[in-house]
Amino acid sequence: MITLTIRLSPSALDTRRGVVRLHPEVLDALGLRAWDAVRLTGTRETAALAAASDGSHSPGFIYVDDITMSNLGLTEDSEVVVAPVEVSTARSVTVAGSRLASASLTPETLRLALMGKVLTVGDAVSLLPQDLAPPPGSDVSTARRKLSLAIGMTWTNELLTVTGVEPPGVVAVQPATVVGWRGGERTAALPPAAPPAPAPQAEPALALPDLAGAKDAVRRLSEWFDLAFRRPELLAQLGAKSRLGVLVSGPSGVGKATLVRSVAAAVEAEVVELVAPSAAALEPATASQRAHDAINSAVSTARRGTACVLLVSDVEALLPANNPPPLSTVVLDALLAAIDTPKLAVVATTSAAESVHPKLRSPELIDRELSLPLPDGSVRAELLRVLLRDAPLEDGIDLTAVADRTPGFVAADLVALRREAAVRAALRQRDSDEPRIGQEDLIGALETVRPISMSTSDNLATGGLSLDDVGDMAEVKQSLTEAVLWPLQYPDSFARLGVKPPRGVLLYGPPGCGKTFLVRALAGTGRLNVLSVKGAELLDKWVGESERAVRELFRRAAEAAPAMLFLDEVDALAPRRGQSSDSGVGDRVVAALLTELDGVEPLNEVVVVGATNRPELIDPALLRPGRLERLVYVPPPDADARTEILKSAAKHTPLSDDVDLAAVAEELEGYSAADCAALIREAALTAMRESLSAAEVGLKHLNHARETVRPSLDPAQLASLEAYASSQRP
Repeated sequence: MITLTIRLSPSALDTRRGVVRLHPEVLDALGLRAWDAVRLTGTRETAALAAASDGSHSPGFIYVDDITMSNLGLTEDSEVVVAPVEVSTARSVTVAGSRLASASLTPETLRLALMGKVLTVGDAVSLLPQDLAPPPGSDVSTARRKLSLAIGMTWTNELLTVTGVEPPGVVAVQPATVVGWRGGERTAALPPAAPPAPAPQAEPALALPDLAGAKDAVRRLSEWFDLAFRRPELLAQLGAKSRLGVLVSGPSGVGKATLVRSVAAAVEAEVVELVAPSAAALEPATASQRAHDAINSAVSTARRGTACVLLVSDVEALLPANNPPPLSTVVLDALLAAIDTPKLAVVATTSAAESVHPKLRSPELIDRELSLPLPDGSVRAELLRVLLRDAPLEDGIDLTAVADRTPGFVAADLVALRREAAVRAALRQRDSDEPRIGQEDLIGALETVRPISMSTSDNLATGGLSLDDVGDMAEVKQSLTEAVLWPLQYPDSFARLGVKPPRGVLLYGPPGCGKTFLVRALAGTGRLNVLSVKGAELLDKWVGESERAVRELFRRAAEAAPAMLFLDEVDALAPRRGQSSDSGVGDRVVAALLTELDGVEPLNEVVVVGATNRPELIDPALLRPGRLERLVYVPPPDADARTEILKSAAKHTPLSDDVDLAAVAEELEGYSAADCAALIREAALTAMRESLSAAEVGLKHLNHARETVRPSLDPAQLASLEAYASSQRP
């Protein structure tokens, strides 16, 4: 078992494949061979395949891909414990994924994509095959071809969540493994059948009072259905047609399709559903036939005199706004021909209204819109009461407390939370005659269940940190609390005083002095969802894609509210305009960023935090009031702060009696927080080089480590930052 420092793998070959790179000396120390599995322990435990690095870096580093880092709940420069692990052959693996993936991928294709990977429950895993060291029986080329045909070019971006494995523990997928989607709709082992992917089963309709948080949408949709199905003559007398087309928008998993089914059941209307991602994933001829069959079925039902709703779920997959396929014209023509059928209503749902083909929203087709908001705390508590009303619960359960800890969760996330809590309760009470779900089961389930809006790898894990874990920096912590936490925790106070809270904060200071650590601690204190973007990640060579990425980022932040949007190295994302030679891409990104910060659409319950060590390079328009208006300087640590940092870095490292961390800290003038943590790691590795059975780290090891770990703070840059900070003080 060895403690190492995380670094993001620089190799594109390792990206999203569940592979970590270790120094050859570390592999030997752990008794491992290349491509053996290792257990990684951070905020949570996961497993990965270990391969040898080129040996050019320090043995104290471990290079991981982005998904493995997310599974650990850690960020770069965090510490992770690495140990060998025994891997079992998986008898069965259950996964969950997006609607597109679950509707389009057969279990056979899933098994081909997961072959050779090591998995644990709760892990996120990509569909990219493990092609760096393919296991016997794998067929990488076939897996890639089937994934591309089923989903299209976006298959490399899909992420799945491992929800169950048999036997428990760390397992590897092999040719005989049974793979299936959560819920048991489809499972397959070798040899599998390969029929077309069926549409997922429809969720049962709920009683209208159970649709918490959607009372207004229920009322309006019920009124529209009543007019179209029961009183069409009233509209005719007023000179209007009884035709009805509705677009229901809202975050993924918020319950758009459930709303339509429930209201349709209340007015005794049949529902014919077309799952757009399922149809769009097929060959054009087959997709066209499926769409026509659904539309014709709805028309036939309506012509029998029965009220009917044609529900097109996730319509943006079938009718995209950008580069619409030829199939779009066929579907639009069929919908236009069907919309005038008496007692037939067309309802489309989408989680990205701006991505829908504009012709769908024409007055001749979809002329009305409903929007379902993200549930707030009180609505989440009510949803939990509805979901758990038939479950046996222990006394003293506080659903309001659980709801307060689920910011950004939608109805689908709370269903997953209920399921995970039930699993934990079952494991805890295996021998009980009357098992019950307790508060600890619901709170524990939050460690595994993530909101759909945070399911991608650009979220920043807090690792259980809070501002109490940040030593010193009292003034910095107070400034961040006022600018970030108060607007989200006390909105009524701001409203009572008639002022708008600060929109954003800029953290600036020397590199390695804890800006990212502060953001993680801030998010942990406020229990916020955090979306993180580093530097120029949003920049794209295609015209318009960079601006679209900025809009998408802010849209996802709004869906995950209350949320914090962390722009790391913001000077690379928003440099001064007019000074670049990139055909204006950088200037357009800055303009899009400024528009999102204080545009026409209000940004509610979202705070933007930027971090940089070059504040003078940022476009001045970004720093004016209403944008990143609060500037907070994070200075290099003084002697007392360095002492606290050394103590924190060495809390799991046994030190000999001759080590006085306060005295060591006095001698580390010019060392950043990252340098201090690196010093402890290098000292531990020095002790290991003397003897792999070393039991403690002594002063001589620390002194030797200082010869390797030198202070990284640049005096010239530090003086420049001090001058900039002085210019910002009143």
